[in-house]
Amino acid sequence: MNSAPRKPLRRRRTGRLLGPAAWLCGLLFFLPVAWMVLTSFHSETDAATNPPSVGAPLTLHGYREFFGAGGGAGPWPPLLDSVTASVVSTLLVLLVSVPAAYALSIKPVRKWRDVLFFFLSTKMLPLVAGLLPVYLVAQHTRLLDNIWLLVILYTSMNLPIAVWMMRSFLAEIPVEILEAAEIDGAGLTTTLTRIVAPVAMPGIAATALIAFIFSWNELLFARVLTGVVAGTAPVFLTGFVTSQGLFLAKVCAAATVVSLPVIAAGFAAQDKLVQGLSLGAVK
Repeated sequence: MNSAPRKPLRRRRTGRLLGPAAWLCGLLFFLPVAWMVLTSFHSETDAATNPPSVGAPLTLHGYREFFGAGGGAGPWPPLLDSVTASVVSTLLVLLVSVPAAYALSIKPVRKWRDVLFFFLSTKMLPLVAGLLPVYLVAQHTRLLDNIWLLVILYTSMNLPIAVWMMRSFLAEIPVEILEAAEIDGAGLTTTLTRIVAPVAMPGIAATALIAFIFSWNELLFARVLTGVVAGTAPVFLTGFVTSQGLFLAKVCAAATVVSLPVIAAGFAAQDKLVQGLSLGAVK
């Protein structure tokens, strides 16, 4: 008799505990980022003190060092290379993953489970294990230090997870809409561009943001396969870590600037990102 009224009370108590716990987890994740931004406005001497000096005077010296590095062009060529590799590879990933996910979810091909497992198995190989073969292929094809080599690599690296994500998103599209379009005589291209894409736009935005972040943050292949011409922003960032002198404030300033495009993309797609990540969560 008394068990029924206690359940809502327990739920309210659980909700009161989950709220502060969520805020605490968010602050724990945000604290290192806030500390990095604060350190970027300190001088090298204040940034290297132990314990850290929170109330040290603020300065823009680290940002001047960052934008003055790399000669007259500054950091703009590496940033432009990162934008090119990330944006172009993300567009290619979407161009391939949406039809592939359509074939694996709405119009399933034969042995579609085996196909999905094959996509997943490609992510099981450590990146460093494929580094030497990729380097040799790039050397023989004369693609070393070429930004389009990174575009190809980033597209192939992000395609499996994009297909998995898009399949879960497209599986939530009502079949009745697609059947109505088929009755009206819509072809595959029309169905994908005018029906599937608008309905699954939150999922497409979430997939695009994930692919963009993975491409923007990739360092291993960019460090080994590029040099002077096609170095990306993460490679340029590693140049600030030296064995001589202090570099903490300068590295924090550079990391803050390099992180801004990803943060801006996340804020721009925030609403669709939340919708997309929860689109395939509930059946």
